[in-house]
Amino acid sequence: MRHDVKTPMISYSTDNILDNLNTAIVLLDSSLKVQFINPAAEMLLGVSSNKINSRSISKLIEDPELQASIQETLDSNHPFTQREKNLQLQDYSVVVDVTVQPIYSDHNEKQLLIEFNQLDRHLRITREENLLAQHETVRALLRSMAHEVKNPLGGIRGAAQLLERELNDEELTEYTQVIIEEADRLKKLVDRMLGPNALPNRTMVNIHSVTERVRSLLKADKIHDVHIFFDYDPSIPEIEFDPEHLIQAVLNIVRNAAQALSEQEDTVDKNGQEKEKKITIRTRIMRHFNIGQKYYKLVARMDIIDNGPGISRQMQERIFMPLITGRAEGTGLGLSIAQSLISQNGGLIECQSRPGKTVFSLLLPIKN
Repeated sequence: MRHDVKTPMISYSTDNILDNLNTAIVLLDSSLKVQFINPAAEMLLGVSSNKINSRSISKLIEDPELQASIQETLDSNHPFTQREKNLQLQDYSVVVDVTVQPIYSDHNEKQLLIEFNQLDRHLRITREENLLAQHETVRALLRSMAHEVKNPLGGIRGAAQLLERELNDEELTEYTQVIIEEADRLKKLVDRMLGPNALPNRTMVNIHSVTERVRSLLKADKIHDVHIFFDYDPSIPEIEFDPEHLIQAVLNIVRNAAQALSEQEDTVDKNGQEKEKKITIRTRIMRHFNIGQKYYKLVARMDIIDNGPGISRQMQERIFMPLITGRAEGTGLGLSIAQSLISQNGGLIECQSRPGKTVFSLLLPIKN
């Protein structure tokens, strides 16, 4: 006896399918205005669909060569593909395969479908893994060094105190005070190099409440010649993070940027006007994102962008190590401590820099 087995029908909407693709999809109308952008494209191009919909493709992609190819596809009705395209975006560059093809809507209106396949995603994950491994190695080395340094420092300080008790000459006790004070100073330096020892006190926090707190703290710094701007994505949900750690990390990075801008000689733009020194704190949501090898459905990204002189490529590779600085008066601890604070909460700080634009990106996981 034969039994027919019915396979259950599963229905998926087109939007649901596109939203879960890893391929970045952008749909343009015949005027080259954005009609649709999926989450993968938002992540790749660093934009929000709410802000870019109905706007020209030139607001999304600043690459003149690619813009010309898109226009040619619209005019000729022939698809276009380019492999290993180095796509320069507003604050960073990515390597992609890009395909542009004409399609027609249900109402027979011409549209353009653009697909971006990111090629450097695995390279980014590998780089992040190396950065995390490097950070853990440095912290282990510092812990070992701190033990070896602080023990004899304690002995030197104790001996100086005992010697001071036996001296009746005030001029000689001044020398023992110097020994004690310098031993204390070295101990504080070692403690700062190690960063915070206490476990993070994680709570649910809105990152914009943190940036607003940073805004109020920066007003007290009185950085007169540097202007700070804020560009928020209000759709970012709360994250589980230690708010004090996040405030301190953001402050360290912003103050570093402000100092670099303040020390920069005044520059002029193309019109001969004095160039404005500015820092922008921008927040965005990232979907289907990896921090190292760990996958998250959602990641909050905070970019701290300045238009200063930039950081050399050689320095970028070591910038999060303690005591590494490009400034004559810098301690080289601010960025190392910031990386430690963020990594303790499961996040990561990345840096991309070129002359005129430096971007520190804080990648903050959102609980799945």
